[in-house]
Amino acid sequence: MSNYQEKPKTQQLYDSAPLSHQVVMFMTAAIIGGGLLLLSGLTLTGTVIALVIATPLLVLFGPILVPAGIVAFLVATGFLFSGGLGVAGIAALSWMYNYATGKQPVGSDRLDRAKIMLSNTARDVKEKAKEYGQHGQQKAQEVTQGS
Repeated sequence: MSNYQEKPKTQQLYDSAPLSHQVVMFMTAAIIGGGLLLLSGLTLTGTVIALVIATPLLVLFGPILVPAGIVAFLVATGFLFSGGLGVAGIAALSWMYNYATGKQPVGSDRLDRAKIMLSNTARDVKEKAKEYGQHGQQKAQEVTQGS
């Protein structure tokens, strides 16, 4: 004898049926998807109608609108570039002020290391130049004494 007992058919159907929240989720997704698909179609239709209406106007006013658009683009670009440079200048001045007053702004440690490296390099070059100058003087004295 086996311990396995077969479930009645109604119990098997109940176990294989989807849960109610799964049905609700599917219906919600279907409704939202259908609504978005409808909106997409309406938007496409509106765009095509607007293009059909606007095409003759664009053809008639194209010689005026294209240069005007280029000028508007250049003016907007100029203002944005000018504003960006102004903001960068103010940020640089603020950084320099904070550095000069000793507030240690971001990146000041790298600037200090660079200053130290430059001063060390300058000192090394000065010492080598002094050695080269002394070596050159010795050579000149040897040449003058030898003649």
